[in-house]
Amino acid sequence: MSPSNRLSWGWKAQPEPTAPVAAVAWGAVARDLHARLASMGAERLRGLQATANRDVLIVSGESSRLPWVAGVEYACACEQAPQLWLPSLWQPDVAMDLLAQALQAKFARQPLLVWHQPTTCVPLDRLLPVTAELLARIAAFWR
Repeated sequence: MSPSNRLSWGWKAQPEPTAPVAAVAWGAVARDLHARLASMGAERLRGLQATANRDVLIVSGESSRLPWVAGVEYACACEQAPQLWLPSLWQPDVAMDLLAQALQAKFARQPLLVWHQPTTCVPLDRLLPVTAELLARIAAFWR
């Protein structure tokens, strides 16, 4: 990627966090969150969806149903750009409509988790219902 098409912005504290729509866990915390989900019964998993890559596990659902483990962070949908999910305690220091347009032009897959630490964007178009089968697929992928 050439420097001319790199996107860059900073982050500032979110003055009024909204209700979370997802639990976000990186690295070892992702494995802990996976274990937490695996220990939950089917009824408690109902309504939760998840996606993962080698670095992160993202679990979405109603805020009251989102699982917790030490180190997990939460994301909320951006009011000005609902296709972007942001850290619940942080917001970009640029105009959200312009950032959303730039990210939409750069990433074909939407919605996007736009994260502060590590700085990355994760497509959320492959969220699947959390089941024992999905958790087994994620575990196999991480091996």
